[in-house]
Amino acid sequence: METKFDTVFLEEVITFLDDLDEKPRDKILYNIWKSTQITDNELFKKLQGDIWEFRTLYQKTYYRLFAFWDKENEEQTLVVATHGIIKKTGKTPKNEIEHAENLRKKYFKTKKEKK
Repeated sequence: METKFDTVFLEEVITFLDDLDEKPRDKILYNIWKSTQITDNELFKKLQGDIWEFRTLYQKTYYRLFAFWDKENEEQTLVVATHGIIKKTGKTPKNEIEHAENLRKKYFKTKKEKK
């Protein structure tokens, strides 16, 4: 089955995932893989502007990985995951969306400087 996009993790996501227990981490990674195969707003949803989130519910705990699209390479569409949180309230904290946006800007600035 062909994937819709590839996912890459920035350092903060790797640290977040490394700090989780194995079972919730595996569920998050499975949901990310699943979202590359099918369109499901329960797994991968647009938040605001250019920021999206991978969504996982595991044993009544809500995990969120923030992400954005990088479609600059015509052969490969990437979703770049910026950082993760364990969601404690109904509404996604605005500062987390802003943090994801800042990481997105930094990512594209660094990418442009490497060219």
